[in-house]
Amino acid sequence: MTSRDEMTPEERHRERMQRKKELVDRKIARATIERGVLVVNTGNGKGKSSSGFGMLARSLGHGFRCGVVQFIKGSFSTGEEAFFRRFADELDYHVMGEGFTWETQDKARDIAAAQAAWQIAARMLSDASYDFVLLDELNIALVKQYVQLEQVLAAVAARPPNQHVVITGRGAPGGLVEVADTVTEMRVVKHAFEAGIKAQKGIEL
Repeated sequence: MTSRDEMTPEERHRERMQRKKELVDRKIARATIERGVLVVNTGNGKGKSSSGFGMLARSLGHGFRCGVVQFIKGSFSTGEEAFFRRFADELDYHVMGEGFTWETQDKARDIAAAQAAWQIAARMLSDASYDFVLLDELNIALVKQYVQLEQVLAAVAARPPNQHVVITGRGAPGGLVEVADTVTEMRVVKHAFEAGIKAQKGIEL
């Protein structure tokens, strides 16, 4: 029997990969639950909405019926909206925001827009015909209390068992993080904007 010290680098690599495969295979075998998951993307870094729209693309690729409600964005056109509008038969897409709060400078209008967006979102969350629902920038509406966390938690808990939900935005409340199945926090390392580079089509827009 060959000792490990006598193994070639290729043999040692193969041995490590075999052990890793056994570990991964055991984890996969234990993951037997099949149901809808709640995903929360939060943090100050870039990529929260981008990740959500990536999952939307996957879901459409699987033939899912999908819904999108954007809570803040709306005062400017984005590439994702222009692209996903092409899937009108599979996707129910609502841009409900009127822009960032420092742009609107009208709290009553912001609250009204958020409440209108939530009414559409709540309808989707109660409808089993939606396989995937993306609530983009909902966290911001929750932080500002334009939408009540208790309403969101109740709707998410009561949603159809196989419905996937993705919620994005900075400052996800602790109560939402607690009930989510998957939570990712994006952090800033560098951002082009800090170097004076304006938002670019295909990257931010």
